[in-house]
Amino acid sequence: MAFEPPQRLVRALGEAQRGGSDGTKGDDGSGKWLAELAGAVQQAVGLSELTVERVQAPGGRSSLVVLVRQADGTPAVLKLAPERARPESERAALVHWGGRGAVQLLSPGGVVGDVHGVLLLERLRPDLSVRSLPEAKALLEAAGTLRRLWVEPPAARVHAFETVAERTGRQAEAMRAAADTDAEVVELVDAALAAREELIAGPPEERLLHGTFRQSKVLAGERVPWLAVGPDPVIGECAFDLARLVRDRVEDLIASPSGASITRRRVKRLAESLEVDQERLRGWTLFRAVESGVRARRVGRPQDAELLLEFAGWL
Repeated sequence: MAFEPPQRLVRALGEAQRGGSDGTKGDDGSGKWLAELAGAVQQAVGLSELTVERVQAPGGRSSLVVLVRQADGTPAVLKLAPERARPESERAALVHWGGRGAVQLLSPGGVVGDVHGVLLLERLRPDLSVRSLPEAKALLEAAGTLRRLWVEPPAARVHAFETVAERTGRQAEAMRAAADTDAEVVELVDAALAAREELIAGPPEERLLHGTFRQSKVLAGERVPWLAVGPDPVIGECAFDLARLVRDRVEDLIASPSGASITRRRVKRLAESLEVDQERLRGWTLFRAVESGVRARRVGRPQDAELLLEFAGWL
C-alpha cells in the first residue's frame, strides 16, 4: 500500500521529538515507526484480510487511522500508533470498557489484536463529533459519554495503567524545567504546581479515566449515538478527566468579552452535573491548561500557548 502519512501526524511526531507531554526529548522511536508505517499497514491488512478504503485525513496527532472493510464486508478502522502513544494501554482500556461508552475493540484475541501497536476498531463516523453540535448540547452529550467511562479499574495485577499522580508528576517536572523569565508565566506555573500538590495530597480516587477527553474525542456511532475514541487511559479521580472538557473551544472563550465568566459558570455546571467537587475541578483545569500552554511554547506553537495561558489566568 503506497501512501503519504497525513501531515498533521508528521508535524506532531516532530513536535514530540522536541519535547512531548512529559518533557522528554530526543529519539523515542517515532521516526523509525513513521518510516516503517506503510509496511506495517500492509502487514496488518494482509494478516486480517482487510480491504483498504482510505487513510483518514487530516487524522489525529498521535496515530494513523485507516478506514477498512473486513472479509465479510463489515466496515472497520485500523489504527496504528507508535510506542510513545501507549497503544497497548489503550487496548487494555477498550477491553475493560467492552464497548460501554467507548468504541468497540474488534477481535481482541485475533491476529491484529496480538500485533503490538495495531488496533482493529468498530467504524464510527470519523467526520462527525459532538463538537459539531451547538455548545450547550455538545457539553451535555460529551459529559454523558464521559460518565459512562468512569468505572472501577481492573485489578492492579492485570493492568499497568499509570496513575494521575505519576503522569502529572512527569508533567510537573517538565513545567519546572521550561520555566522562563516571563513573570506572568512563572506565576501561572507556580499556581498550577501548588494546585497539583494539594490535589494529590489525599487518598486517591480510583476510576479508569479516558485521560485525554474532549468534544472531538466523541464520535457518532450506529450502536449508540455517541462513543468515545482515542483514550490515553489513567487511574485517578474523575475531576482530572473532566478538566480537559472545561476548556473545549478555548478559542471561542478567549474571543468572547465574557469568556472569564462563561468559564467559571462552565466549571460550576459541569461539576454539579457530574457530581465532582467544584474546587478540585477548578484546580485540575488550571494545572492541565498551564501544562498544555507551557508545552505549546516549548514545541513552537506560540499562538496556542497564548490562548491556553490566558484561559488559565481566569481560573
